[in-house]
Amino acid sequence: MKSSQLVAIIKRLEAMQEATDGEVQSRRFEKDGVEKGLVEYDPKTETYTLEEMDHHQKFDFDDIDLTAMEIYDLLGD
Repeated sequence: MKSSQLVAIIKRLEAMQEATDGEVQSRRFEKDGVEKGLVEYDPKTETYTLEEMDHHQKFDFDDIDLTAMEIYDLLGD
């Protein structure tokens, strides 16, 4: 059985929340070596910002599940 992409995405987002240095954390999400999105987590506001690289649009989320679903959709395109 294939492992869940959604679970892997959530684990990466949780790691961003668990960082203890108080700095904004960022992660890149790629598909087939092409950068699809950049996610930043700001521990002060507890929000994620997703930048879609294709359209250079930014979206803010305060919910890890919504962030993960948006990344999943982005990687599926």
